[in-house]
Amino acid sequence: ACLKKFKGGISMSVPRPEHPRPDFMRDTFVNLNGVWQFAFDDADEGRFQGWEKPGKQLDKEILVPFAYQTKMSGIGPTDEIHPIVWYRRSFTLPEELRGRRILLHFGAVDFACAVYVNGQQAGTHRGGYTPFHFDITPLLQDGENDLCLRVEDAPDCTQPRGKQYWDRGLMGCWYTPVTGIWQTVYLEAAGKTAVRQIHVTPDIDHCRFTAEMILDDRPAENAELELDVSFQGKPCRTVRSTIADRTARVTVDLIVRGDLDPVHLWNPGSPNLYDLRVRLLENGRETDAVSTYFGMRKVEVKDGKVYLNNRPVYQRLILDQGYWPDSLLTPPSDEALRQDVQYTLDFGYNGARKHQKLEDPRYYYWADKMGLLVWGEVPSTYDFTSDSVQNLTETLMAFIQRDYNHPCIITWVPMNESWGIWQTYANPQQQALARMLYHLTKAADGTRLCSSNDGWEQVETDICALHDYAASKADIQAHFASRQQVEAHACDYRPCYAEGYTPTGKEAFLVTEYGGIAFTNIGLQGDLGGMQTWGYHDKVTDEEAFFRRFQEVTDGIREIPYCQGYCYTQLTDVMQEVNGLLTPDRRPKVDVKRFASLNRRPDGWH
Repeated sequence: ACLKKFKGGISMSVPRPEHPRPDFMRDTFVNLNGVWQFAFDDADEGRFQGWEKPGKQLDKEILVPFAYQTKMSGIGPTDEIHPIVWYRRSFTLPEELRGRRILLHFGAVDFACAVYVNGQQAGTHRGGYTPFHFDITPLLQDGENDLCLRVEDAPDCTQPRGKQYWDRGLMGCWYTPVTGIWQTVYLEAAGKTAVRQIHVTPDIDHCRFTAEMILDDRPAENAELELDVSFQGKPCRTVRSTIADRTARVTVDLIVRGDLDPVHLWNPGSPNLYDLRVRLLENGRETDAVSTYFGMRKVEVKDGKVYLNNRPVYQRLILDQGYWPDSLLTPPSDEALRQDVQYTLDFGYNGARKHQKLEDPRYYYWADKMGLLVWGEVPSTYDFTSDSVQNLTETLMAFIQRDYNHPCIITWVPMNESWGIWQTYANPQQQALARMLYHLTKAADGTRLCSSNDGWEQVETDICALHDYAASKADIQAHFASRQQVEAHACDYRPCYAEGYTPTGKEAFLVTEYGGIAFTNIGLQGDLGGMQTWGYHDKVTDEEAFFRRFQEVTDGIREIPYCQGYCYTQLTDVMQEVNGLLTPDRRPKVDVKRFASLNRRPDGWH
């Protein structure tokens, strides 16, 4: 739908109308995106003047879920910093939700917020990239209800910011930030006791999976969980399990007797997905039901290689920062997400490193369906304090909890290039943070790999991940002449490992940033306030020059005998950084088929 102006404000059919969580869906769903009242509160007057009370009119309008800095919000584009903002809208429950328990969901609100329903506080939340919800049933009234948010988003570098600049303007590879609601807001009706989490752990070697279900309260006596498993619309298994406490684990055998393929595996060449519906039955009556899906796949690292479904996989990744020119971090549509996954595949990549962002969950949905490997990366802080440690820990755990079921995600990345832990090489406390995040990742999710400090100065890690933007094959060969040289000393930029850490030899080696080739005359995105556009090294003047450099540096990495893959920078231009294969509005700069022919290896889906 297109943004339209009308007298006195903005009008639009509901943006981002699709369900935001295909991996965790109830049948009831009310989308609250659209036009909300909005106000800046730079003097922090609102909480003392009762702005949370119904009847207070805010002086602006904004199109949710787009941040005020964006054009699509109806307020921007702007780089103005407003540390406190307010939102308000009214809603009336549809008939089918009345008399039921109502959950109010937020996909993401940057950074901290208090939520009020009919003037009463429903709850608070901190974390700019992570989802949250409140049970608002006791606060509701017949007819129209008032929903209000107070949001704080200071230019604070202890917050996980990712690529959001902490000042006005632009700097280096940091961009305009987002404040407030930037993902979908919605209502669901749930049971008195509700399913809060479903995590599915596949076991391809034994053709089975284990589902861990967590309820938000103790169920009634004689409660059961019923699991219905299907594949491509055909029922596979129905399993029931009693549940007397808040947590249940159920293992389900998927073997089809007499079938040559006893289980349908997920991999980039054949992204097979199973559907799972979990029903909570109390005294034989369904009181809550959630649908999810999963893929049967296995990821591990051993002997310096990454294995997917017990086969070595050479990863051809592209760096993807998930920015759009008119909506910044918020994807403008579901189709925009699908298109980015399609372009990634069309360029000949089998994976993407989603850089410095917990992406909209529907990106991972499309990657699951279309067969794209993904690395999930936690946005960095830029100061080292106790608040930073807490914020990073909470964000990482919420990331894993939200996206555990996506088979596309094969690697978690807690830290990048020592951002926010600038003295990691020799500082034991900062090393301890990187080490802690690695072990926390493995404790929360033992099924995936972890690149602990992607780029350099690594401690415990499954991936020895180095970044090198050398412009020639000769330089790459010199930098990576031997693995012993790299591990003992450094790559071109920083030491490979932190001081005092000795690698185990099991780590898989990948060059996880390289390239960054920019054109002299393609990729300018609007007014950059006088800032020069940039890429790495000299810009190329035409497509032939681009392909010569791309093939040279890519061949240089492929010829590293111990290297198990690479990640090219990057999929799209982002503001002043114009080294993407696509312009900000997703127009290819080079011939896509020719690029793919140079990028693909002749080894099937590997």
